Amino acid sequence: MSTATRTLDLHLASILIATDFSHASEKPLNHALAIARRFGAHFYVAHIVSALGFAMAGPEATCAAEDAVCHDASQLENELAASGAFEGLTHNFIIRDGRVWEEIERLIQEKSIDLLVIGTHGRRGMGKLLLGSTAEQIFRHAPCPVLTVGPGCYQEPRIENTRPDRKFLFVTDFGQASLNALPHAISFANHFAASLALFHVMPVVLVPEDFRVYTAADRDQMRKDLRAASLQRLQQLVRTSPMKVEPEFVVEASSSSPVSEDILVAAEKIKADLIVMGLHRSTHVATASHLPWTTAYEVACSAGCPVLTVRSAQSAA
Repeated sequence: MSTATRTLDLHLASILIATDFSHASEKPLNHALAIARRFGAHFYVAHIVSALGFAMAGPEATCAAEDAVCHDASQLENELAASGAFEGLTHNFIIRDGRVWEEIERLIQEKSIDLLVIGTHGRRGMGKLLLGSTAEQIFRHAPCPVLTVGPGCYQEPRIENTRPDRKFLFVTDFGQASLNALPHAISFANHFAASLALFHVMPVVLVPEDFRVYTAADRDQMRKDLRAASLQRLQQLVRTSPMKVEPEFVVEASSSSPVSEDILVAAEKIKADLIVMGLHRSTHVATASHLPWTTAYEVACSAGCPVLTVRSAQSAA
């Protein structure tokens, strides 16, 4: 709770979108620009010419690829400027060659990036980011929050509309990762005057603390008690947080499907314009905390709105 109140007015001074200049990248670009306009952030558009892709073809192929990318970047910049998309924004286009994730990580550090925006192809865990096989590295290891715009996401950024019923969904398991993401959810909701729905999924199977036999009525009462306790915890998360729009609190029992499906159903039910989730920190793919990030990745690839993820290692200060 104190974490949230300490960081209610997070400011995004710089936003980086990683793009391949394809038609599919137009959607994440629109969303990135909408957020940059709202926060008045410096806008960076980056493309990395993969060193691995042209290593076998020689330096001439790399130079030719860079020339083509520079042409595409110049054309896109001119089109965006002519459309007024950059009005009120400072911006830079950056072309580099090298290993994609290493160069993006370097840019995040060099430019003090506050938000990284990426697009993704495909649905569910089989999808690939526009940047290819570096999907896992970007999603899991980016040192700043990441906004993922999946293929099912709406084309135009509803996030900047002024309709009174806009809603953002904050997903929490009450762990530290989601608590670190909470200030970002509150800040975004306040900046966009959206109602924040705090959402928790109860476990499908309740494990009693003793070994006595429980009747169906006993288990039903346990579920009711757990739901009431979960609602109270959700309310306590924002009890001392000033919010522009009254928040909502939702607790659902998990279905037999993966938790990611429960989250997607909840987002669809409230017609969420943004989903905010925390990522558990993991230094190795085999660790127990690997599963929580895969849940977030499933949601990011399949959601009908952008998904903002915040790593647990990121400071909430």
